[in-house]
Amino acid sequence: MDNGNLISVVIPMYNAEMTIMKTLLSIVKQTQLPFEIIIVDDGSTDNSVSIVKNFIQINPSLNWQLIKKSNGGVSSARNAGIISAKGDWIALLDSDDEWFESKIERQMGIVKSNSRVDFIATGRENFTLNRILWYKFSVLTHVPVKLLFIKFIFQPSTVLFRKSIINEIGLFDENQKYAEEGIFFIKICHRFNAFFLNEKLVLNGGGKHHYGESGLSGNLKEMEKGELKNLKNAYNLSIINFFEFSFFVFYSLVKYFRRILVVKYRKYDVQ
Repeated sequence: MDNGNLISVVIPMYNAEMTIMKTLLSIVKQTQLPFEIIIVDDGSTDNSVSIVKNFIQINPSLNWQLIKKSNGGVSSARNAGIISAKGDWIALLDSDDEWFESKIERQMGIVKSNSRVDFIATGRENFTLNRILWYKFSVLTHVPVKLLFIKFIFQPSTVLFRKSIINEIGLFDENQKYAEEGIFFIKICHRFNAFFLNEKLVLNGGGKHHYGESGLSGNLKEMEKGELKNLKNAYNLSIINFFEFSFFVFYSLVKYFRRILVVKYRKYDVQ
C-alpha cells in the first residue's frame, strides 16, 4: 500500500458472538487488505473475545489488535480504537455488519485519484441513491452538510476518513447513546470534503431494515431524541441558522411519525 494510505479498521464489539466471525471474514476477503484491524471489546459477557482470539490465531498474517475495556457504549469503543490507530485513514465497521470484497479497494481507488476526498461513504445492501429532492446523485457525489438534515445517508460501516480530521472536530460524543454518529459526520461534512460512492459495498446486520428492528436503531423514540439533539448541536455550532433549525426539527418529527406507521405496518404485514 502506498505511503500515506495506510488504513486502520476499527470494530467496536459488545456481545457479538453470533456475528463477529462473518464481520472478520469480510475483512480477510478484501481485495485490498488494510494496514491493521483493531477490535475494541466493550465489556462483552459472551464468547465474543474467545472467538476473536481464535480467529486471530488462524489468520496471523494480518496486523490485529484486540483492546479490552469496561462497557462504555459504542462511541467510547470507537474512540478507543481511533486513538490507538496508526493508519492515516480510519475505516469503521460494526460487529454485525459485513463488507463486500471490493469495499476498501473501491474507496481507496477514489482517494488515490482525487486528493480532495477527506471522507467517503458507500451505499449498502438495499440502499443506493438517485436523488434527494432536487439533489442528484451520480457514481461519486459530493455531499453538502445540509443534505444530511433531509436524509441522513451515512452509516458507520460504510465510511472511510482521514484520521487527521479528529484533530479539528474531536471524537464521538460518549454521552450520546442514540444517533451518536450523527453530529460526528455532520461536523465532518461541514468542515471537510465528504463524498458518497453510490455502490452497494456493505451488508448491514444480515440485511435487516435500516430502522425499527434490532440494535439501537430499533428504539424509534430514543433515535428521534438523538436526531433532535444533533439538530440542536448543529444550530449551536452555527452549521444551520434558526430558521433552518426550526424547519429541520419539524421535518424530523414528520419522518419520525412516518417511521412509526411503517414499522407498525411491517409487523402487521408479517403476521
